[in-house]
Parts: sequence; C-alpha cells; structure tokens
Amino acid sequence: MGRQVLVIGSGGREHALCLGMHSSPLVDKIYCSPGNAGTSMVANNITIGEDNDKIVKFCQNNDIDLVVVGPEAPLCAFLADDLIKNGIQCFGPVGELANLEGSKLHAKQIMEKVGVPTADFTILDNSTNIDAAMDAYSHNPWVIKRDVLAGGKGVVVTSNYEDAKQFITDAIKTDGSVLLEEFLPGEEASMLVVMDGSDFVCLPASQDHKRAYDSDLGPNTGGMGAYCPAPVVTESVHETVVKKIVKPMFDYLSKSPVPYRGVLYVGLMITDAGEPNVVEFNVRFGDPECQITLPLIKSDLFELLYHASEDRLSELDVEFLDAHALTIVLASEGYPSNPIKGREIVGIENSLKEVGVGKSWINFAGVASRDSKFLSSGGRVLSCSAMALNLGEAATLAYELIESIDLDGGFYRRDIGGKAL
Repeated sequence: MGRQVLVIGSGGREHALCLGMHSSPLVDKIYCSPGNAGTSMVANNITIGEDNDKIVKFCQNNDIDLVVVGPEAPLCAFLADDLIKNGIQCFGPVGELANLEGSKLHAKQIMEKVGVPTADFTILDNSTNIDAAMDAYSHNPWVIKRDVLAGGKGVVVTSNYEDAKQFITDAIKTDGSVLLEEFLPGEEASMLVVMDGSDFVCLPASQDHKRAYDSDLGPNTGGMGAYCPAPVVTESVHETVVKKIVKPMFDYLSKSPVPYRGVLYVGLMITDAGEPNVVEFNVRFGDPECQITLPLIKSDLFELLYHASEDRLSELDVEFLDAHALTIVLASEGYPSNPIKGREIVGIENSLKEVGVGKSWINFAGVASRDSKFLSSGGRVLSCSAMALNLGEAATLAYELIESIDLDGGFYRRDIGGKAL
C-alpha cells in the first residue's frame, strides 16, 4: 500500500516538494494545502486552513502517513507538536526548536551557547541611546534585524544613517527591541541540512540572489534565483561548516526532548579567508534554494523525509547526482513592494516537463488557474529551473525556458549564476 502525504504551503518550494515526492514509487497520494496551479498537477489541492486541530483531523480522516511543512509560520505555531501528540509523522521541528527562526535573539543565544561562529550584536530597546549604538557599529553598513517572524522582511542592511535609525525606531516601537549586528563582508551561501535525532545529511550548498535587479542592485527580495552547488563552498569550507556549525548544532538539537526533525537552513557568510559565519538559521527549505537542491538528490525524497520524521536518518545512505541546477524567478511588476496580481501568464500551458539532467521545468509559485488560463497570484510568480552536467548548460536551458513565457510587466534577473560562471 502506497503512502499518503500532506504538504502544507502554496509556493515554489511546496511545488518542488510535491514534484519530488510524486516521482517516488513509495507514495500513493499527495495532498497540498492550499497549494497552487502547479501542485494541482501532481497533488490534490485542498484548503484546510491554518488551524492545527483542523489539520490533525484531516490527517486522521485521510490516513496521512507524513506531513511535510513548507513555511515556517505553522512550525512556530506548534503544528509539529500537535501532529506528534496525535501519532502523526511530521517533517518539520516542534515549536520550541522552530524558534531558531521565530526569534533572531534566541538563535544568537543558541549560537553563543554551542560556539557557532556568527557576527557580534547588541540589543536595542527603549532605554538605548540609538545614536551611540549606531556609532559603535558605524564602520560598515548597519545590519538591523527584527526579533519576530517577519516573512523574510525583518532585516535591513543600509549605509544610510536616517534609514537605519528610522527602521530601529519603528522596530522598537512595534516589537519592544531590535538587534543591531556587526556587518560581515564576504560571499553568501546557504546549506540545507536534513536532521533528526540520529544523524544529519548536508544537501549540496547553493547560492541565492536576493536583490531584485542585475548586478545585485535594487531592493532585497525573497530571492530572485539560485544555483547549486555553489563553488564558494569549496571542500575545505564545507569541512569547516560541518565541523564548526552543523555538527555542534546537531549535537545540541538532537538532545532536545523531541529531537529536531526537519531541515535546518544554514545561511552563511564566507569571508575572503574562507571562514564561514552564520548569518541566520531558518527551520525550513529555502525558496528558491529548495527548487534546485531537491532535484540533485538521487535517493528517494519521500524516504529521506519519512526517515527523518522517525529518527531513522542514520539507516539511509543518501546519494546525490553529479550535476548542476539553476533556477530563475519570474516576478510580477511592482515586486517586492507592491506586486500587481491577476495578469495572464502565457506560454506555460505545457510546462510541467520531467525533472532531470539535461532538462528544464517550471516551479509554480504565485500562479492560479481560472477558466483554463494561468494568472499571477503573487509577487514571485514562478521559477524556471534546469539541471545539466555543468552550470553553463543549466543556465542556458533555464533562460531558454523563461524567455518562452510572457507576463505583462513581469521581470527577471539575467545574471543568475553569473558569479560562478
């Protein structure tokens, strides 16, 4: 009897998860709540809502074997706790451990406790002399982080004094406090680590492009494209990341009353000397990093996630393809501040191609289907992904695909993977 899976979420990440598990011979049926136009092609889209009790009830009524939680908010709202309490397997950490993403301060305190390298910081609140604190960190751009779940919009990096002070003042007003951090120069990369109480598996490191426009210009976004593996994470950098960051975090998290069962997103800043520091931890697959790391897993994706939900990762020998993957995000006009939704997307009618080496495919994100038309329903609409034996070929395939799609006012970066190429 095949397994039944429920995926929570509606973006490109969840489409990538559904695509990956759809190809597993172990999986009989996938549900996605609420899903998007892409997930509906490989899964059954349903709308359960965000109420934990309703999700638990759905799982009980439909014999769900595994719940895979895409976004961070349900995890911080203790969804994994409620599922586990009712005997339902969940890929995603319990609420206390999800606080690694829920609170920047909590994450910093844990890093301090286990000795993980990260930037120095100070906490500012109503009693702080803001000007003096900013002067103490003034030799570089100011890095300011809200200590709340902010949907990827809680961090500002700026050299503009007024902008920095305004963000600090606003954050203290709404949140009570804010973190001011030392700026770390270097190159960013990220590593997704599947982890449970028995072991951890590092997926190939990737590099995301956060700024909206070419040459890293424009506002920060949720990510405009990514490629994998990232050459900046050399063999020696990888060894250091595992030794100084991943292993200490695993040792700490695996000893929790309920061990960490899910994916730990390690956001890295690698200095020119090759020293990795942690910029942030997230408690879910990154988006769009997920779209390019999952296809590089040669092993069965469902088996990997299911074993992790049962603390049985140590029983698996996870294999990866010796290939490169790249994805380019197509965004709506006005993204990220004020995206225009509801416009027709032309050219993706026959887009759900097979995922594999030498192929390109679309990961749907903010795409809705109405009257047999595809319409934009979010800021990041879709991403065109490809996999090949080298990065240049993957880029060529992905760009050929995105150039065949038409969205009025839509835009994308033309330099994804450029640093590595």
